[in-house]
Amino acid sequence: MTKANIIDIIAEGTGLTKVETQAVIDGFLATVSYALKKGERVELRGFGNFRTVQRKARIARNPVTKEPIEVPEHNAAVFRTSKDLKKYINEDDEDELF
Repeated sequence: MTKANIIDIIAEGTGLTKVETQAVIDGFLATVSYALKKGERVELRGFGNFRTVQRKARIARNPVTKEPIEVPEHNAAVFRTSKDLKKYINEDDEDELF
């Protein structure tokens, strides 16, 4: 599913225009990105948590040339699903979105 698909589904379900829906989604994503950049944890109850972790520097290999490449220390965004989302995903019945 792409961002455009998400916008279409939400716009249809809420009655907002696609332009309004895109503005809301863009604002949400910008807010989450900004919070992660500041090192904050973003918790969406019933869905999951976004947070950053620091990855240590390491030596990797270029899969084509097999040459070693130094990967510097960096921050990575990680997502952990909630128990509610895990349960919903594994249910057999199909629920309506809206």
